[in-house]
Amino acid sequence: MISSQDFQKLKYQTLDHFWGYTSFRDAQEEIIDSILNEKDTLVLLPTGAGKSLCYQLPALLKEGVCLVISPLLALMKDQVSQLKLRGIEAEYLSSELDEYDSEVIYNRCKDGLTKLLYVSPERLNNIQFIRNMEEIRLSFIAVDEAHCISEWGQDFRPSYQNIKEFRKNTPGIPCLALTATATPKVMEEIKTKLELNLPNVFQKSFKRDNIKIFTDEVSDKFQRVFDILKYSSSSGIIYVRTRKEAEQLTDFLHRNQLKNVDFFHAGLTTKEKNTKQNLWKNSDNHVLVATNAFGMGIDKDNVRLVIHFSPSSSLENYYQEIGRSGRDGKDSHAFLLWNKQEILNFDQVLKNQTPGKSEFLNIITYLYSVFLVAEYEMPEKVFQLNITGIQNFTKQSAAKIKNVLNFLHNQEIIYFNDHKSLSSVELLIKADEIDQLPQKDAYFIELLLRTVSGITTHKVIFSEQNVSNKIGIGIPLIKERLRELQQKNYLEYVDGALSSVKFLKPRDERAVNGIYWKLFEHIQKNKIQKWEEMKFYIENNDYCKMKLILAYFGEKNSKNCGQCSVCEKNKQSIFGQNISSRIIDLLAKNPATIEELSVQLSYHPKENILENLIFLLDSGKVRMLNFRTYALA
Repeated sequence: MISSQDFQKLKYQTLDHFWGYTSFRDAQEEIIDSILNEKDTLVLLPTGAGKSLCYQLPALLKEGVCLVISPLLALMKDQVSQLKLRGIEAEYLSSELDEYDSEVIYNRCKDGLTKLLYVSPERLNNIQFIRNMEEIRLSFIAVDEAHCISEWGQDFRPSYQNIKEFRKNTPGIPCLALTATATPKVMEEIKTKLELNLPNVFQKSFKRDNIKIFTDEVSDKFQRVFDILKYSSSSGIIYVRTRKEAEQLTDFLHRNQLKNVDFFHAGLTTKEKNTKQNLWKNSDNHVLVATNAFGMGIDKDNVRLVIHFSPSSSLENYYQEIGRSGRDGKDSHAFLLWNKQEILNFDQVLKNQTPGKSEFLNIITYLYSVFLVAEYEMPEKVFQLNITGIQNFTKQSAAKIKNVLNFLHNQEIIYFNDHKSLSSVELLIKADEIDQLPQKDAYFIELLLRTVSGITTHKVIFSEQNVSNKIGIGIPLIKERLRELQQKNYLEYVDGALSSVKFLKPRDERAVNGIYWKLFEHIQKNKIQKWEEMKFYIENNDYCKMKLILAYFGEKNSKNCGQCSVCEKNKQSIFGQNISSRIIDLLAKNPATIEELSVQLSYHPKENILENLIFLLDSGKVRMLNFRTYALA
């Protein structure tokens, strides 16, 4: 039996060997000890405080497999990928894996080779999963993003309710629940709904003294971003709402000679994503313009700048996103750019993407009808999905359709793939039957067998480009021939460049009309409530920005931060500040706009800069080159 002293030594050796750290941060060590001592544990640590280490390290020290329950497939994939790079045995199960791949993963867990197994909460209801779990020794259960269990959380997932039932089948196995964003009400709900037994609770203040928060009402956001980045040589993230915005803003910055900027969104191929992400992760001055999914689970401590080109949809999301800056404790800046028209536009967007009950049912009915799915049936094949076709038939907007499809995906009623990915192919006939096919078909299948191995036994992920390179046929013709062979039921082909859908539960009209509609309606109302709270935060200029965030998360008696845009403005209105000499020094180097002066003066309030410029104009020390730009007289 290992002594307590040796065990402590082993803990630090593991930390150093796999993560390269010699000490723990914040409450990490106490949380790890709580799990090692078999105690139920509830953790609320803000983004960047190192929550994942709190279950990854004890998973290596304890016998058995740590079951990690996580809501997002992308997050699971990213975590598993990072762990494997560190030399840690980890796997994930998802609906996109076929039976063969899943069986391999289960067997590795049974043999004790895998230390962490990531699953979605929906999988806890899967009969095959439950049977396999009976043969797998669990060390403990880690519930990531635990706020998803709460009806009042920003990402409510009813499937998190499955965890309580699953725990009844694993008595005595401790549970670690982790979240970065939870109000006091949500924390209580996590305890109750997970049935945590006298849990050790670890909670760190949401206050981040090293992040200076600025909200900026601007009309020309492109110019404002350029002004901020022009004088910055730091690593940063710019969050935008759409893929189109990401590309347009990047193009604008490139045209203005800012070359250390690139865009990142879900429309990129896996190879493109990995290349861009790795360049950004390993750089000290690279900036990524990204849609809001970017950054989850990414360990980069030297991000100095987070700019929200548009407001987030909730305070929880906003706080998580700005929390990706300054993880090393050094000074960092968070900018939120907004204008009144955009706020009104987003009000309208929320309205336009929220279907009523008849619209909700109409979209789902069409989905089942177009793929000929009868009541209580569940076809096994993957179908290509044409969003435009659904639009034409239902007369609903693409936003409403995608909202419903994403809801069905989150409830694991369907697997909806809306991202570019590699294609898949599987031969449905036996190899010895190929000779009996028409010569044209037999010849093409023989070509496939020579270029894509394994398709006779299971579904294989492949690239049409690679096939094209090997056999010298263009990609459009390859896709056309694959579709023809699919229509003849010789093979199953899924084009990774198109959306696809796979049904994961039998069609159940009664459930769709009842529990699923009520759940969808509740989620939409919650989404609108979160946006109203975010709007108040954006538009309010009377209260310290950090104080508003802290109050939202239940820290009621906090003091003003003294450094956000509101605190700085209040300081100037009380004391004023003569910064004329500093303005003259800057204009002696180059003419500048008020925005540029503000950035160079550490984001000094523009109102105070303008007051000083008026004084300098009156005294003849400064002149205006045009209606925006100032220079020395």
